[in-house]
Amino acid sequence: MSSGSRDSRKNVNVASTWSTKENKLFEEALAYYGQGTPDLWHKVSRAMGGSKTAEEVRRHYEILIDDVKLIESGKVPFPKYNTQGAWN
Repeated sequence: MSSGSRDSRKNVNVASTWSTKENKLFEEALAYYGQGTPDLWHKVSRAMGGSKTAEEVRRHYEILIDDVKLIESGKVPFPKYNTQGAWN
């Protein structure tokens, strides 16, 4: 979903491209601040160095939650990860 398509109802990017580093910063900031923090999306955006807007951060979180729900419902198979490590 990195096409940057637009939702005409809100006229905002539905998805944007996120680098591995941005995803890691996003995860770390979410873990640090936690749910219920006032201005959470602005704080996460700032913790990421401002590379994403608060709205992009909020939407990324919503997409993540939707993906988890699909996996948990069995509609999408759980991803298979290489657990052997790069050194094997």
